[in-house]
Amino acid sequence: MDPIVDLDFIDNRTPEQATASAAACDTHVTKDNNTGKSRKLYIESYGCAMNFSDSEIVSSIMFEQGFDTTSDIAQADVVFLNTCSIREKAEQTVRNRLGQINYHKRKKPGMVIGILGCMAERLKKSLLEEEKIVDLVVGPDAYRDLPNLINEVDGGQKAVNVLLSREETYADINPIRLNSNGVSAFISIMRGCDNMCSFCVVPFTRGRERSRDAHSIVREAEALVAQGYKEVTLLGQNVDSYKWASEDGTESVNFAQLLERVALLSPDLRVRFSTSHPKDITDEVLYTMKKYDNICKYIHLPVQSGNSRILELMNRTYDRAWYINRVDAIRSILGEDCGISSDMIAGFCTETEEEHQDTLSLMEYVQYDYSYMFFYSERPGTLAARKLEDDIPLEVKKRRLDEIINKQRETSLARNKRDIGKVHRVLVENFSKKSDQQLSGRNDQNKVVIFDKKHYKKGDYVNVFVHDCSVGTLFGEAVD
Repeated sequence: MDPIVDLDFIDNRTPEQATASAAACDTHVTKDNNTGKSRKLYIESYGCAMNFSDSEIVSSIMFEQGFDTTSDIAQADVVFLNTCSIREKAEQTVRNRLGQINYHKRKKPGMVIGILGCMAERLKKSLLEEEKIVDLVVGPDAYRDLPNLINEVDGGQKAVNVLLSREETYADINPIRLNSNGVSAFISIMRGCDNMCSFCVVPFTRGRERSRDAHSIVREAEALVAQGYKEVTLLGQNVDSYKWASEDGTESVNFAQLLERVALLSPDLRVRFSTSHPKDITDEVLYTMKKYDNICKYIHLPVQSGNSRILELMNRTYDRAWYINRVDAIRSILGEDCGISSDMIAGFCTETEEEHQDTLSLMEYVQYDYSYMFFYSERPGTLAARKLEDDIPLEVKKRRLDEIINKQRETSLARNKRDIGKVHRVLVENFSKKSDQQLSGRNDQNKVVIFDKKHYKKGDYVNVFVHDCSVGTLFGEAVD
């Protein structure tokens, strides 16, 4: 998604937690699905929400080929790691995990080990050579070929398919919601990216941008509503550039129109989306959000830097003034309470101390609810790696990142304090992590709210009076 680990759509974490999580690479393990199939599949998903969504597609494809899923790697016949390649640390996490999986492979020599996703696309055949236990390597556009590749491995061969596609959207595949809480679900509306930000590997690992058939998106959302889901998140590397047209040219749908179609399915279906690109988000989208109460008033709008020269080096195709214009439009159309989050990169190539201060001053102006913050990590093959010198010392990058984190702590706390004394409509997603006597959910602005359970349960909408907060969480009491 837009930057470095774009957004965890489940947790609204403190800046420190977000930074630590990105450094470790967010991980989801596919849950058990036992229908009597003859073989077992285990999947770990790393990185952004798009990867977690892709794993649900993979699970569906493999289910049709006779695989149930398991959360116990020791029981698996096939193990997939769906990988992230956005930072060096993310790739190293996967390599370390392969070393741990080798223990299970030695105990079960017939176990098939596969690398899926962005790391597979970036490193291709070298993974088979460097990581001796890896049997197959499959890129994000080749998941339909998994049954054939598994057959090759069963026949004693290594297997690779990392071909990128200009058409593949997996629109006809019904994902198996194995990573879901039964309340919220992801819907992928597009794949790939055309933006070519100089620091980012996504265009090289996920290919060119293509939008999914709008009717298939609406059908998937309808099916989720019928199954009792209360919230969907529309996913894309840059949702604002979504544009679908029918083959006969009689129909075209932009992102604002797609948002409206999904929102109209049910007033009880919350609609979220990510990620927005500052160069593409339109007033039409903002007015559509304003029109429908069930479209959440929250926008993830990555800025990366507050300095126009650095933004130009990043090839972000907007400057500081343009970004401020879009923030002002959000505040004007949707109000001061609309949640805004961002991504920041500290210590990009040639960044001066004054330019770093521009990022801090922009943060002060926008007052982000939270952000995902990183120091610059050069990725092989990107424009920045080819054209720019990674010349900021590591200790300077870390110090600037600490200053960004501290500024975000300050603004996060200030924004959360604004919510004290107000009643928020919260969708309950699960128990609190600290107590099964408390429930956890999110409000319209994507903030986590904790309150006593009483008679409420997962999937309920609850009005919660907020009486306290921390940097990353609101605390309240359910009110009738």
